[in-house]
Amino acid sequence: MKHIEVVAAIIIHEDKILCVQRNQSKFDYISFKYEFPGGKLEDGESQESALIREINEELSMTICVNEKFLTVNHDYPDFKITMHSFICTCENPALKLNEHISYEWLNKNQLNKLDWAEADIPIVKKLTID
Repeated sequence: MKHIEVVAAIIIHEDKILCVQRNQSKFDYISFKYEFPGGKLEDGESQESALIREINEELSMTICVNEKFLTVNHDYPDFKITMHSFICTCENPALKLNEHISYEWLNKNQLNKLDWAEADIPIVKKLTID
């Protein structure tokens, strides 16, 4: 089974967290689900620099990576994922959806109302407990 290592940004601005909605995927179980933005690491890239690059590519946004939050290992039916999440901030919350179809800025207590990708759920749970 394919194993993918990815990074995810928990972008916080004025106490709200950015949640982005995936487009249709070849895998139904992640199509249209919400996730924390990010993506795959490239060879020789640090997790932090991969995150900054991915957020710029996906959202045309500049972020500051503050601290590591949680690493999630999850087995989907067709691949395994190791996702390193980081607490991030942004000076300017303006963004452009280059890959996703929708987004919401939500308070921690609103996160559970979204339909999250399974690998992102442990991050949501930890955010809503803290």
